[in-house]
Amino acid sequence: MRAIVQDRYGNVDDLRLGEVPRPEPAEDEVLVRVRAASVHPDVWHVVTGQPAVLRLMGSGVRRPKDRVPGTDVAGVVESVGRAVTRFRPGDEVFGETIRGVQWRNGGAFAEYATVPEEGAALKPPTVSFEEAAAVPTAGLIALNNLPQARVPTGSRVLINGAAGGVGAFAVQLAKAYGAEVTGVDHRRKLALVRSLGADRIIDYTCEDFTRGGEQWDLIVDVPGNHSFQEIRRSLDPHGRYVLIGHDAFGATGHHWLGSIPRMLGLVTRSAVTPELRGGSFASPDKRRLMTTLTQFLETGQLRVAIDRTFPLAEAPEALRYLASGQPVGRVVILVGG
Repeated sequence: MRAIVQDRYGNVDDLRLGEVPRPEPAEDEVLVRVRAASVHPDVWHVVTGQPAVLRLMGSGVRRPKDRVPGTDVAGVVESVGRAVTRFRPGDEVFGETIRGVQWRNGGAFAEYATVPEEGAALKPPTVSFEEAAAVPTAGLIALNNLPQARVPTGSRVLINGAAGGVGAFAVQLAKAYGAEVTGVDHRRKLALVRSLGADRIIDYTCEDFTRGGEQWDLIVDVPGNHSFQEIRRSLDPHGRYVLIGHDAFGATGHHWLGSIPRMLGLVTRSAVTPELRGGSFASPDKRRLMTTLTQFLETGQLRVAIDRTFPLAEAPEALRYLASGQPVGRVVILVGG
């Protein structure tokens, strides 16, 4: 089968289109004939091998353990493992190809990919393959960090990085829960943030939300471009802070550890800091979260804005475009028709 192949860590230009054997599903996996796959920051980090610590967290130290990049797919079930009970050949599905929380290649940029049953869900008929492929990783992160119990009706929520993959889902989830949402991003992307339901938008090039004297009940910080001391003055005394920990495609210069030291520091500090309580690195319940995401997609409370699509052979260009910061919406790779 055709696939994008990665032989070493490095530049996206090191990726190539090649022929690889079609994978065989394990007993708890489904084999999917891929129609679309999405690119997201975690894919870029595994392709480049940055930050280096991620190589110890699943991807391989000297070279990638798995040669085909990508983790998020949508397509049609070709076959199922003997222990699979929820899917059958012909089902239209979407899901995440990796297990648990790992930073590794997941085989999505190919004509066929295997998906663990727990990480897959039936694609709603009203959602295209391209849209569905853009949901899993970003949607799982947003939903896992923004459960309804954390956002009571009427809460004032600020999403920093509201137009990105995780941020866009966070805006819509908070609105679905009945929150008043403020979205922060670059002026080029604010129309998208408004269209997703944000009640108020802030252009970070003109206004620093941490210096206006306003306070929120919950701040979800995707880029992590403010210190906790700055964030804290914008939190209600009983508010909460959630750091997603985006490493800005290596722009922070932390090529060895990335944002991990900061996140570990916040988790440690959470024992004595009320605003940080509830954070963890625990693996999510993917089956439950994928079911919830599907329900939100079916009701229209979650939607996906796609900026641009690329054919499989142009996956390196898709990753380069993603890392440029230009996309206003998701970037998707079209695989099969």
